Amino acid sequence: MKRSKSLAAVACVALVSTLAACGGDGDDGGDNPTSDRKFEQAASGFGKVPDAEGPAPEVEGATAGGEITVLVPLDPGPEDLDPTNGWSVLGNSIQQAYTNRSLTQYRRNADGDMELVPDIATDLGRPNEDFTEWTFTIKDNVRWETGDPVTPEEVKFGIERSFDTETFTSGPGQAYSVGTIDCGEDYAGPEKSGDCPGITTDGQDITIKMVKPFPDMDFWGSFMAMGPVPLENSEFPAYGRDPLATGPYVIEEFRVNESLTLTKNPEWDPASDPARHQYADTLIFKFDQDQAKADQILLSDSAESQTTISNKLGATNASKLEEVLGDRFIQQTGQCVSYKNPDYTKITDINVRKAIAYAYDFDNIMLAGGNIPGVTRIEASTIMPPGMSGRKEYFPDGEQFTFQPEKSKELLAEAGAEGYKLTMIYDDSDPVLKASAEQEKKGYEQGGFTVEMIPYQEDYYALYDDMNSPINKKLNLRNSNWCSDWPSASTMIPPLAQTGQAYNTSYFSEQEIDDRIEDISTLPLDEQPAAWGDLDEQIGTEFFPLIPVAYRNDLFGAGSKIGGFTGDAAMSAINYKDLYVIQ
Repeated sequence: MKRSKSLAAVACVALVSTLAACGGDGDDGGDNPTSDRKFEQAASGFGKVPDAEGPAPEVEGATAGGEITVLVPLDPGPEDLDPTNGWSVLGNSIQQAYTNRSLTQYRRNADGDMELVPDIATDLGRPNEDFTEWTFTIKDNVRWETGDPVTPEEVKFGIERSFDTETFTSGPGQAYSVGTIDCGEDYAGPEKSGDCPGITTDGQDITIKMVKPFPDMDFWGSFMAMGPVPLENSEFPAYGRDPLATGPYVIEEFRVNESLTLTKNPEWDPASDPARHQYADTLIFKFDQDQAKADQILLSDSAESQTTISNKLGATNASKLEEVLGDRFIQQTGQCVSYKNPDYTKITDINVRKAIAYAYDFDNIMLAGGNIPGVTRIEASTIMPPGMSGRKEYFPDGEQFTFQPEKSKELLAEAGAEGYKLTMIYDDSDPVLKASAEQEKKGYEQGGFTVEMIPYQEDYYALYDDMNSPINKKLNLRNSNWCSDWPSASTMIPPLAQTGQAYNTSYFSEQEIDDRIEDISTLPLDEQPAAWGDLDEQIGTEFFPLIPVAYRNDLFGAGSKIGGFTGDAAMSAINYKDLYVIQ
């Protein structure tokens, strides 16, 4: 799943604490305090409870009622709420917790671990022996907010919609439906291609046939794209402004890039849902908030702050926030990686791509972006993140890339590319975001590059996907921030490195890599993790089409009257399903 468009968040002004230090340019003359916190590695997998039934186990001490406000600093939020288009950490974590149900889902158990459980299906699916066919039975007590029952035909329609990748350009169907579910060659969704013969219904059962073994269908089933969509009045983009709810909350108001207000859905039956709760009366999400102001609201313990949550805490106030919030300060792990993406069609010399890596001033860029090196971000070297099964520890150039501008210059000289021009976009909507980009630019220039930065405030990924955009045509350096869709490299390497994938923002394309990606999916299950690890190393050492720069942790915080505040390792986000207001 994609993270927000930008690596930056808020400037690191001063961390006079035991949490972390500001490196700056190293000329402040002060002693940097050390940190008691360390980067936390994500879990390598999630448990499964195929017979889990509703209602969800009660959260200890939970009370009903009240209003929760969630501040989302420096992230404009989802452009639409159409479930077929949902593939962002923020949008998915909100919608899957509150408004949109699918075949399966995650819940946090009593030990704090995430586990896969049924959602609108009665179990986690029943595959045939070689995982080329899956059958799910749809519960008969799942209803739309209108009171109408959800039908298997509506689930079939929702799954078919995921094939329409021209309409749903940000959706995950291109990665996991197309080429996996057997709808026939060139099938493009129900509006353009009609019925998919590989998805059939019989009573409450829906059977999905695959073109190749797909043992992860139960995980893929947790995505909104694998859930129901009404057969009528669901045209895009109108439906994405106000989709019908099947979860515990309905959409009261959605203002793009501003806010989302949710209220209780009286048609949601808790007996049908083994993971979700409906404690708060109202939830209000405020997007694109100022980081410093969000931090100060939580620090104030005012009436406003007591029922407020922040989806991101800034490094400037991190130690004070930890002191004030206590258990309501969360450092959340996740299988997430940030990358720089040189355009593979333009920057064709691997030495130039490696020079970019050596000219990336990690510490100062991370600090300027409101992150804490060694705690919320550590230097990356592989496509696969720590904790992922099969991951190999390797270095694309034989050593960890660190900021070595002289080495960058040497590589440019070897390539005959002294002064090579890099063109990238940056977000100038906030002085801090601009300062972070300028810190990155400074490092590249020290490494021997010439840099052009183009101001851009809209969705980066939408721009990168638009091959006709004059701005995108100028770029030769892009970025991506990616979290695994489930604990498998099949959700990291293909979306980022396979030809034509929407989030392959390097435009990397090598036939032998595409062929190997297809081959791995046919291997015995116990052989696939190691094969993905080998492919990661081959891509990184032979081609180096994208530069892993950081493995990610994130900081979240909540006010004193917020209960059930925990993290969600499956979504790399806040665990929204258990939140309540302490009365």
